[in-house]
Order: sequence, then structure tokens, then C-alpha cells
Amino acid sequence: MSGSPHPASRKAILLIYRRIDFLADSQKARFVHALADAEIEDAIESFRHFPELVTELTHRLVVIESEIVFSERSLATLTATGPHQYWPSPDDSRPELDTLAPASRYDSVFVLWPQSNLATGSSIPSAGWGLAISAGPWSNWATYATVANARAATWKVPRSGEVWLHEWLHGVCGFFADRGIPMPDGDADGGGRHGYKQSPVSGWTDYYRDLMSGNVPENGQRLGIPLEAWPMWGRAGSQELGARS
Repeated sequence: MSGSPHPASRKAILLIYRRIDFLADSQKARFVHALADAEIEDAIESFRHFPELVTELTHRLVVIESEIVFSERSLATLTATGPHQYWPSPDDSRPELDTLAPASRYDSVFVLWPQSNLATGSSIPSAGWGLAISAGPWSNWATYATVANARAATWKVPRSGEVWLHEWLHGVCGFFADRGIPMPDGDADGGGRHGYKQSPVSGWTDYYRDLMSGNVPENGQRLGIPLEAWPMWGRAGSQELGARS
């Protein structure tokens, strides 16, 4: 009698920038801010729920082993994503990325950064709370996702850990799309356009579950990541794909 497939163990790292010192082109004064301990604890508490969401929504086929590290330096540069919008790209985290997460060490890299001074309301303009890219040479062959600081309640609405899962899925969906596996329109952003509703209790996890098992209905097909495809995802697969492209 055949048993269930062994879960694929993958490694993730959360890099925390406690402090930022940045002058944007659109601003006259430098934005200098350090995260309070409570802000960091809120983000870490949310991040700790990310691995369990992945395991749950892949029917226990993927297990994420995560580590958390703090940058010893301030975040001093950001990359423009559009007119007066910025994010901490792999170029901006390069010293830590190359030292802590060189190629083949991690499957996923996450960055927490101090975008906003919650006391004063001042902030660095960005295209979103979180931003992400697929694995590639720029990110040392790991999916790369950034999430900014937020108020305590924001991390828990509607489900703790969901923001990390959402950004991670953008990168993972890109990996499978590059391998010819069709993703639903919008990949991680596609819940609403495919008829799913955001639950006040479970957020978009009904959609993510179907996305992560290849069951999102679109034009008479079932799209997303088939469960049997999950073992190919990871840093080794990303490098192999890059070598062929």
C-alpha cells in the first residue's frame, strides 16, 4: 500500500530592518525612523503563522522552516517602483542578502522594513503594504517579499500570517508560471475576480487553498499549482530554470 508523499521541507528567512534613514527625491527632509519593540513583535507574531498556513493550504505537502534575523545596519537606500514610490529591493538589502542568504541557502527571503512612523503619520510612499518578486539571480534564487510595519490590529485582520503568505505566493506562482503551469488571472490577487469572497474569519484562504492545489475555475479550466507539482518548487528548481532560460 502506497503512503502519502513526504512533505517537501523548504527554508525561509525574515530579515528585519529596525531603522531607516532615507531621503526620497520627492521629500525635502530625510525620513529617519526606528521601529518600536512592540511593532517588531507584532510583525514577528504574524510571520510565525506563515509556515502553518503553507502547510495547511498545501495539504501538508510543504513544510517551511523559518529563521528570523536583524540587520545590524540601517536601511539607507530604496528602489523606485514608479513616480515617488519606493521599496527595499534586493539591491537595497544586498549586504545582508549576500551575507545571510547567498544562493542555495534559502528558498524564500522576507524583509520587514520601517515604512511609516505610526505616531506622526509620516511615511515613505510605496505601491503597497507588501511587494514581491519571483526567485532569480537578483534575489539569490529565493522568492523575495517585503512587508512594511503596521498597526497591531492590521496584522491580525482577517487572519494572522496572511500578508506574508500573499506576498510569498506572488513569487511562487511566478516560478510555476515560468515552468508552463498556467496560473489564474492575477495569481495571488485574483480571488475577487474569480468569484471568491474575503471571509471575516479566514480572509482569502479559501481562494489560496484552491490556488495552491490547482483548483481555481477560469474559462472552463482548473488553474493554479497542482499538488503534485509542489516538490519541484525551491531554490534548486529556480536555479535550474534560470540555467535553461
